[in-house]
Parts: sequence; C-alpha cells; structure tokens
Amino acid sequence: MLSTVNLTQRYGKRVLFDKINITLDAGKRYGLIGANGAGKSTFMKILAGELEPSDGEVQLQPGLKLGMLSQNQYAFEDFTLKDAVLYGNKKLYDAQKEKEKLYMEGDFESDEVNNRLAELEMICADEDPTYESDVKIEKLLTTLGFPVEQHDDLMSSLTGGDKFKILLAQVLFLKPDVLLLDEPTNNLDMETIAWLENELKRHEGTLLVISHDRHFLNGVVTHILDLDFQNIREFTGNYDEWYIAANLISKQAQADRSKALKEKDELEKFIARFSANASKAKQATSRQKQLDKLDVQEIKLSSRRDPSIMFKPHREIGNEVLEVENLSKSYGDEKVLENISFKVNKGDKIALIGANGVGKTTLLEILMGKLEADSGKFNWGQTITTTYFPQNTTDVVVGDEELPQWIQGFDPKWHIDDIRKTLGRMLFSGEEQKKKIDACSGGEKHRVMLSKMMMDSANFLVLDEPNNHLDLEAIVALGEALHNYQGGAICVSHDRELIDAFANRVIKLNEDGTLTDFEGNYEDFVEQHEN
Repeated sequence: MLSTVNLTQRYGKRVLFDKINITLDAGKRYGLIGANGAGKSTFMKILAGELEPSDGEVQLQPGLKLGMLSQNQYAFEDFTLKDAVLYGNKKLYDAQKEKEKLYMEGDFESDEVNNRLAELEMICADEDPTYESDVKIEKLLTTLGFPVEQHDDLMSSLTGGDKFKILLAQVLFLKPDVLLLDEPTNNLDMETIAWLENELKRHEGTLLVISHDRHFLNGVVTHILDLDFQNIREFTGNYDEWYIAANLISKQAQADRSKALKEKDELEKFIARFSANASKAKQATSRQKQLDKLDVQEIKLSSRRDPSIMFKPHREIGNEVLEVENLSKSYGDEKVLENISFKVNKGDKIALIGANGVGKTTLLEILMGKLEADSGKFNWGQTITTTYFPQNTTDVVVGDEELPQWIQGFDPKWHIDDIRKTLGRMLFSGEEQKKKIDACSGGEKHRVMLSKMMMDSANFLVLDEPNNHLDLEAIVALGEALHNYQGGAICVSHDRELIDAFANRVIKLNEDGTLTDFEGNYEDFVEQHEN
C-alpha cells in the first residue's frame, strides 16, 4: 500500500536514515520506535508528503487516501468543533461549504450555478455515500467528551489538550487507507487512550504510529519498525515481543563482538611478536590478512543508551508525611477541587489519576505552594523535603546558561563535578553539557529536570506527567527508579506501564468532585473499579 525506495534524509553531514526500502501492507498496524533524535517524526512527515527527502521516494498505491495526525493545535482557531473535524476530509469540507454558500447566495436561474451544484452534490455523494457525515462527527465528538451543545463552539475556546482531541477526531473521521499517527496519546487521559486503542484495532487499512506509551503499543500494533543505525528493521509482534527479541539479538551481538575483539587482540599480539622474526613472517602476514578481514564495527549493538536514574534521599522519611484536609479550588464559576481530603503514609508511592480537567495538576500546584487553595489546608511532615517535576517543565527549563550552570543555580553548594556526573547519567556527554538550556529539545529539558531532581536528594517526589517527551528507554528507567526509591512519591501519569512499575496506592479524582482512594497497585485498582 505504501512503500519507500532508497529513502534517505540528511542534514549537512548528519544522516538520519539511509536508503530505506520498506513496504507497509494493508491490514498491518506498525509501531515506529527509536531513540529521541533518530528521525522517527521526520520519516513520518516524509511519508505524508510534508517533507521532501534528501534522496529516494515514497510510493502510495493509486486511489488510496492517506491521513496524518496534525500537530498544529492552533491551525483551526476560527473553525467550529464540527467543522474542524469535517476538515479531515478536505474534499468533502470544501464541497459542503461551497454548496452551502451557493444555496445562500446563488442565482438559481443560472445554468452555471445549477450545474455547479450538481457537481458538488456528486462530490458529496462520492465522499459521503450514506449522507451520515454529521452523525459520524457528532458521535466522534460526543465520545471524546464534547457534548452536542458545544459542537458549534469555536476551536479557540478550547484548552490545548482538547484541541488535540479534535485533531485526533479530524484524522479518524477521514477513515484513510493509510493512517499516520505521531504521539496520538499525548494530552489524552486513560479513558480516551483506551477508546483510541479500540478504534485503531478496528482500522482496516495500514497504520503507522509513533508512541512512547508501551501499554498502548502492546494493545494496538501487530509489527514493530525499529529505526536504529540509520536503518529500519521490521519485527512481527507488539512492543514487548520486540523487546524480548531485541534483547536476545543484543546479547548475541555482544557475545559475537566480545569473541571478535578477543580474536582481534590475539591476532594483533601475534603479529607484533612475530613480524620481526623471519621464520614467522609468512605466518604473521597470514594473520594480518585475517585481521584485515575482521571488521568489529560490523557487529553493531543498539545505538540506544539507557539513562541511569537514581533518586537518593538525603535523610530517611518520617512517619508524618502529608495530610490534606478539605481542599477546594475554583476558577471563576468552575469548581475544580471540592473538599479533597487524604493522608499520605510512610512508604506510599501514589499514582494520581483522573480525566483531563479534574484538577490533578491544580492539586499538585497547591501542595507545592504554586497556587493558593480557596479553602482547606494541607501539612507536610517536619522531616519531609520535596522536589517537583511540573507539567510545564519545557516552559520552566529556560535560560542561556549551559546545562551544569543552570542546575547549579538552584544550589551553589552543589559541586560542579557531581552535577556533571548526574547529567552524564542522563545521557548528556561532555560536549553535550555545553549546550545552552534554550537550545534543548523537549525531551532534553525533561532529562535536565530529572538531573536537577536527582541533585535535590529529597525524600518525597512530586511529579506531573514526567514521561511526556521521554523515549521508551528513559520511561523504563524512570519506572525502575521510582520502584527502587526509598522515599515517598505522588505522580500524575497516563502511562499504565509506568504506573504499574512503582505505584502501591492509587488516588483517582472523579469528575463529580469525589475521590477514590485505593491501597494497592494499578492492576488491582482497574479490576475493582473500572470493570
């Protein structure tokens, strides 16, 4: 259905991928994975025709529709919600709008107008044979949490997360033969992610998705495309199945490489020892030929690097941790939190969950002193020191300092060598540490913030969607770090695999203002409360 022929993309001397030849088949759902910066989004944009490749071409089977999830949340500010969704099928949108205009303003005595109306009617019939586009759009919007009375509101009235939902509805409405989705779960709550999983499983054409949500990938994809070493390797199966296979391949490659290095070392020693000896010269020449043929570089391991995240509290956490009593907060007439009460105990690692807009971020900002509650109170224990990962980390991590200096600005007593070591654990090599903060990508800013949190050595972590912008390897490392952490934690996340890794308690903020507090892991919570 969709193929690439010698597809190459380079920026100056840097090659993202080189001579990629793959075919994406109908009925298969592909997950495109790779380290941050490997070129996943670039590859997808080239497939969609949004970017020109440096070399090679993309071939789409004639007559097929291709749709890609838009990333520009502000492209449709003057559209109503339903028109923004209809725009997903631009041919139908244009025909409907021109038809409406002609009916409003056209001269029905004119043959030209009547002929044009007939043409537009044919386009509408081709694109919407059952004349159910309005019904389909209404169903999509309602399912995504937009009531019917909101469907004529302008896109400009929505928050960023809700705008993204409309863009998702837009590309799904098209029902393309080839569907390309770049991080579709960003800004979605767990219920919407579950709905999207079911929608995509029913997709009858070809699907290519980029996601850092392992649970989502496991639930949706049938094949994995691994972008590594400027090439793409295809695996049959979901992410977990790829992970097992890739680790086996990696271990075998490591063994082969170790064997080759040992052989190379022995050959070099032999040559050095006997090259000057006339009686051994012939043998040494033979060994030199063997050495020349032995290309250790060909035995490649994965280019991915796993960060080493480790939170070490400077002091043991006490028995009195946090008590929240009757916290309430409103924005204008909208109540976000109402009489929220709970107590955090020693050893608690809490997953704070709930639909978008129920007040998770607001609650954390109140607890961290960034917002004032309208009423109620909270109290941290005397032994507690906190460190905070805000949801808007990419907006907070700003400045023209180099990475170590930015972190040292929080505490001049932190030794620069310790800061450099911590940044190194987060995959910033020596030269990369000289990068200016403002030049960092979203993923890099998140790794800088995690480095700063490691330097804090706090005994209580407060994290608001820390997995956004992180690649899969970093999310796995974060889950392990939270699991091994000897302090307490509250973490907002929609990533089920991350929550499964660390949470021993789940607090859900419900849309009716109530709170569900569950002692146990997320899997048990789902079993008791979601089914």
